This record gives sequence, structure tokens and C-alpha cells, in this order.
Amino acid sequence: MSNYLRTGVLVAVLTALFAGIGFLIGGPQGMVIAFLIAAAMNVFAYWNSDKVVLRMYGATEVDRQSAPGLYNIVEQLAQRAEIPMPRVYIMENDQPNAFATGRNPQNAAVAATTGLLDRLSTEEIAGVMAHEIAHVKNRDTLTMTITATIAGAIGMLANMAMFSGATGGNGENRGGVGMIGGILLMILAPMAAALVQMAISRSREYEADRIGAEIAGQPMWLASALENIHRAADAIPNEDAERNPATAHMFIYNPLHGRGADSLFSTHPAVENRVARLEELAQRMGIGRRPAAAAPPRRRPWG
Repeated sequence: MSNYLRTGVLVAVLTALFAGIGFLIGGPQGMVIAFLIAAAMNVFAYWNSDKVVLRMYGATEVDRQSAPGLYNIVEQLAQRAEIPMPRVYIMENDQPNAFATGRNPQNAAVAATTGLLDRLSTEEIAGVMAHEIAHVKNRDTLTMTITATIAGAIGMLANMAMFSGATGGNGENRGGVGMIGGILLMILAPMAAALVQMAISRSREYEADRIGAEIAGQPMWLASALENIHRAADAIPNEDAERNPATAHMFIYNPLHGRGADSLFSTHPAVENRVARLEELAQRMGIGRRPAAAAPPRRRPWG
């Protein structure tokens, strides 16, 4: 399935979920209103969701003068991937992590946390940024940003259903589900939206790992980075992500606490599985497992 078709199916399913919740809250009129809101959100998300997500995480754009080390890494990787140079952002967050966003390669951005830049070696940072460049090259970023916007809205609408009891203002049950239905809706609607996004999330991450490793030319850079991110991120909370869980799938590593191995409700593959695949790729490329160089102490701007 092409990325454009996959994105279209995903948007259609999320829009249908949104409209369905509107029906349960307000009957046919509520469904129409919810559908119109979802349609407006789709248009807004296409043009502006990248800006919203970057602002949500307090990301600051940098250039060759303000962050030469990171900028040069991204520039070299973009050239190797044969895509336009994306905008580069840094997030003030101690948890090592990164994501890519934007509706297409011509309007893309990559963002890394200060925790990632402080804790990883230059080679490992290159491995992570190559993964994000792969998302841009694959045009995954449109799917990722639209999903984050609409899935988050579905969660909020489901909470409204809970508090309203899915009833009209005069107590009449417009949608035919009542308080019990409202409670079930609050539980099941966000779960359904999450399942839709998870259906493409893990396969997308594996593919970005593979293509990113090929772009960087060294699969073990990313493998070493994932192992170090895994060890550090589990102990460091990301409060911005906790407040906006619908964006978790955008990161290279799940920023939320309480995740584990591959499971039905995991937005990311288990790190052990990702590393194993990268090791297999390294063997096929004739590259042995070599630990990445230790990250030297850095002084900002990560030059």
C-alpha cells in the first residue's frame, strides 16, 4: 500500500471514528457537526500540524551558525538520501529522543532533544538523524502529524462523551447509549484510534530503521543509539509527551513511561527486535558489530 493511500485510509477511519462519537453524543446532528469539525481538522493538520507539534514541544530552529555539529550531520544525510535539506530543531528536554514532521520532503523538519545531543556520540546522533531522514524520504511524516492531531482530538471528544453521558441537554438520550454507553465510548474510542495508528506504526519504524541505516552506511550506529536511548529514556520522563500522548508515535523511541516489549498496545517495536534486525542488516552489508565511540563532553551548541 502506498503512503498516500495508507494516509488516505487512516484519515478516513479516524474521521469516521470522530463522526461516530459525535453521533453518540448528539445524534445525527452531532454526527454532522463532528464530521465538519473533523474535515476542518484534516485541512488544518495538512498545512499546520508540523508547526503545532514543534510548538507543543518548545522546539527552537537552529542553523549552521547556532548548532553547526547537528546541522552538518543532517545536511550530509539529506544529501545522501537525495532529499531537500529539512529544517533542524532542538528541544530542551533531558530525555534522549527525536522526531520528524512535515507534509512532504519539501516542507520537512527534524527535531532532536538536548538529552539526545548530550548523551549520544556523533555516530549515534547520525544514526538517529538518518532514521528521521528516512521518515521524510518515505513521506511518513504526513501520516504521523495528521494522526497525532486527529487521534488527540478523538480522545478529547470521547472524554466529552463521558462527562455528557451521551445525552441531550433535556436528558433525552439522543444517541441511544446513555451513561453506560458514554463510559464504554470513553474507553473504546481512544483505543480504536490507537489501534489504527499502531497498525502502521511498527512496520513504519522497522522500515525507517532499515532505510536510515542504509543512508548512514552504518546500521550499528543506530543500533547503539537505540540501546543507549532505551537505557536513559526509561528513567527520564518527558512531561510534554505525557501531556500529549497522541504524539508519542512520532518519536524514534516511545517517550511515554509504562511501555515494554512488542504487544498489541505498543506504538513502537521492542528495542531488542529493532537492534536484532539492524545487526542482521550489518552482517548482510559486511559490517561487524562495533560499539560506537563514547560521546565526548559537549558544550552547546553541539559543535
